[in-house]
Formats: sequence, structure tokens, C-alpha cells
Amino acid sequence: MHFSSEHITIFLLSIAMMLLFAKVFGELFTLIKQPAIIGEIIAGIILGPTIFGTIFPDSYNYIFNHSEQVNIALNGFITLSVVLLLLISGLEVDLAVVLSHGKKAIYTSFFSLIIPFSLGFLISYYFPNLFGIVESNSNLIFPLFMGAALSISALPVIAKVLMDLKIFKSEVGFIIISSAMLNDLAAWLIFSLLLGSISNSSGSVSFSTTITLTLIFIGFSLTIGKKIFNSIIPFLQDNISYPGGILNFILILGLFSSAFTEFIGIHSIFGAFIIGIAIGDSVHLKEQTREIVHQFVSNIFGPIFAVSIGLKINFIASFNLQTILIILFLGYLVKIFGAGIGSYFSGLKKNESLAIGFGMSARGEMGIILSILALEVGIINEEVFVALVIMALVTSITSAPFMKFFLKEKDKLKLDNLLKEKFIFFSTATTKEEVIFELASVAAKEMNLDKDFVFSQIMEREEILPTGIANFLALPHAKIEIKEPFIALAITKNGIDFEANDNNLSRIIILLLTPSNQNEIQLELLSKIAKTFENIEFSKKLITAKTQTEILKMIRKS
Repeated sequence: MHFSSEHITIFLLSIAMMLLFAKVFGELFTLIKQPAIIGEIIAGIILGPTIFGTIFPDSYNYIFNHSEQVNIALNGFITLSVVLLLLISGLEVDLAVVLSHGKKAIYTSFFSLIIPFSLGFLISYYFPNLFGIVESNSNLIFPLFMGAALSISALPVIAKVLMDLKIFKSEVGFIIISSAMLNDLAAWLIFSLLLGSISNSSGSVSFSTTITLTLIFIGFSLTIGKKIFNSIIPFLQDNISYPGGILNFILILGLFSSAFTEFIGIHSIFGAFIIGIAIGDSVHLKEQTREIVHQFVSNIFGPIFAVSIGLKINFIASFNLQTILIILFLGYLVKIFGAGIGSYFSGLKKNESLAIGFGMSARGEMGIILSILALEVGIINEEVFVALVIMALVTSITSAPFMKFFLKEKDKLKLDNLLKEKFIFFSTATTKEEVIFELASVAAKEMNLDKDFVFSQIMEREEILPTGIANFLALPHAKIEIKEPFIALAITKNGIDFEANDNNLSRIIILLLTPSNQNEIQLELLSKIAKTFENIEFSKKLITAKTQTEILKMIRKS
């Protein structure tokens, strides 16, 4: 198969157009406070057969459907984009945090798998006519497929939505991504077994071998492999050209792992995601390295992946409104109910559970890939295929706005939302009593309280247990009769002794006041503030800030 000069020209032109439209529409949606991925998916729909292909079919076919050679190259690039997106998603995962949410992730994953699969199977088995299915090659094949299709989540879409919403590292984000990983692994195993029953071959290896090798790969990567990577990374960063050497190492491992999982019958993205976790968990991996990889992938390969979703189908052809509405309704209902009830039973609040339900409902690329494979082997017809793709796109597009809506109350507890410029000041105080009185005065004035009363409440708590943390941070706090949490911040010139664990004087003093009847809010905010300042380099930079605006901007970027 010869790749001519014309093929190269068309291939490069198609990539350039995808990046251009993705950037334009991604920025437009960012301006209206929506995740960029929504604009990028819409850009793909505009570039795809639905709009561009309908209005200018010759131009569309020339650019995006030019020849088998170009299509193979383009699909290869898109596959690489998905793999790299999951690799950087893995790098962002703090394994200790994921494990600390093990119960919640398992509950969420279990219910978001078993409820959609059961309902999808039963409805498709007893009422196949609802989907326009009259005959199938087996009474069980179509119901099993629908169970898998309704159970699966789009790990790449979910990861990008979480990063766009800046909640990837939050508790909700970790529960969603951990649950989706477990969820999709089970769904792909089910679908692999289903394909094997049709073709009498489940891939390069048997199904039982696939399960065994997958468990071995995950176990090795997250235990022994993680320790090996942790010892290799500092050597590479110190002895090989930086950042090229360590970037090559990360990409090589990611691609080898993706190839391995694809070979054993599990989608390649799982290999990238698991190895990303193993590498990202290293204490030696520089934050600058993470940022370089993240920027490289999220600004080039991420948009290519998002646009590719809209390039795959013409929504006008084989459009059956009844089938679409039924599958769309089921797609939302079973996943939101399953994931929502699982996370609620695990101890999360109602709004957080609903946000997780909508986050897990995104099917995206995974739903489309599943549908394409099913269409190719004759499990579904074209009308069901169109409906499933529309369901995958609609759930992917709407998951972010619904998550944002249900998490808006939780956003009120974010440090950068509570802290205002007028509550930040530079202090010349030399004792904890002086600086706490200054902070108490700011709080009392804002909330129309008596400053001596506020001061006494804070000092009473301070005398029980000093509130020096570490990394130049002190966190004096108290619970009083107020309706909303209050935060004020003081930067001191020489530092004050708050008896911090690392014996450093505290130069960043943050006052936290919370409602007396809401103990969980105080605990959550104390944890968030401490986590924000867990890196001493961040504290050092904050201390050198010259203005309130600069301080607030640094905290918002943290």
C-alpha cells in the first residue's frame, strides 16, 4: 500500500482542519463558561458528514474520506490521541487518594454496572421490537450487547471533562474516574466474550487468559512496577537530557503497555491509564514534567480525539426518532440511577451522587467503538447504530453541564471562591494574638459581629491545640453562629510561632470561621486548605507576592 504525496497532503490537511475547528469552538465554549470538550465535539459534528458532508459532499469526501490509506493513517492518529489522553489522565491520579476512596469507588462502579446491564438486557430481551429488532442471530446476543452498551462509560471523555471542570483531583473526580475504570474493564470483558461467541475467537488469546493477564498486568504495574519506575525516574531526570529523556520514557512505557493490553484483548486505553498511574505515583516525578506532558497532549491529541467523535457518522441517514428517544432515555436513566444510587449508598450527599451519575453517563468514543464493532458483526442494524451514537454524543455533551449544576453548592466551599481580595492583607504583627486579632477584626466587620467575641472564640480553640501546620502555614479556626464559611488571609513579614510540625515560623496565616452546626464543612475546608499548601515551593512563592491580586491568582491556579 503506497502512501503518495497526495495522501500525505490530505492527511496533514485533515489534521490541521480538525485542530483549527477544535481550537476555535473549544475557545468559544470556554468563553461561555462551558468545558472546551463540548465545543470540540460540536466542531467534529460540523466537520463531519452531518453538516459539511451534506452541504459539500465532494469536499468532505476529498478531505476526510479520501482513500483507504488516508483513513488508516487518520484512524491511527486518533487511536494514538485516545491512548495519550488516558496516559496523562493516569499521571494525574494520586493512587493513595484513589485507594482511600476504595469503598465509594467499588459501590459506585458495581451499581453503575449491574443496574444498567440488567435493565438493558431485560428490556432488550423482552421488547426487542422497541429497537426495531425483528430477528437476530441469537435470542441472547442483542440483549447482552445492549446491556454492555448501556453499562460502558467513556473513560477518555470523562477524564477530559473532569480536567476541563478542574475537578479531576477532587473526591468526586477520583470516585468517577476510578469507578469508570473498573466499570469499563468489566463491560469490555463482557463485550469481548460476546464477540468471541459470534466469531468463535475472542482475539489473540482466550477469554480466561485475557482476564488472568489483565489482573497480573494491573497487579504488577501498581506494586513492583511502580517501585521500579520510582527508582528509574530520578536517574533519568538527573543523567539524561531534560525534559526529553523523561518524556520519552513515559511515552515509551505508555505505548508498550497499550500494545500489550490490546494484544491480550482489552482496549489499549487501559494499558495507558494503568501505567500512567504507576508512573504518576512516583514522588520523584517533577511537577514541571507532568505539566509539559499535560500541555502537549491536551492541546494537540485531546482535541483531535474530541473532533473525531463527530466525524464518524451522518445523523440524517437511518434516523429513527422512536429508537433514538428510547435509547437516549435508557442511556440517561440506567446510568444516572445506577451510579447515583451506588455513590449515595457509599456515603456521598445527594447532589454529589447525581453529579457522579451524570459524569458516569458519558459514553463518547467508547460507546461509538462498541457500536461500530456490533454493526460490523451484525448484532445491531443501522437505526440502532445511529441511536447509540447519538446517545453517546448527547450524554458526553451534557454530562459536564449537569455535573457543574449539581456541584455548584460544593463549589462554594472552594478556597478560591471563599477568599476575596479585601480579606487578604500584609501584616506587621509579631505574635499570634496580634495577627489573630487583625484577622478577627476583618471577619467581624464583614459579618457584623463583635470583634472581641470573634477573637475570643478563635483564641479559645488556639489554646486547646496550636494551629501551625507546616510549610509556613497556620490555620487558626473556630465555629461560631454564622450562616456561611468565612476565610481571611494574612502574610507576615518575619513569621510567627504557631508551633508548626516542621518547626518553621508561620508566615501565611489563614483564618477559617464556619457555622457552628456544620462540623463537616469545617473539616472539609481545613483539609482543602492544608492540601493547597502541601507543597513548600508554593508557600515560598506566595510569601513573595506583592499584591492581593497576585496572591488570589496564585491560589486559583493551585
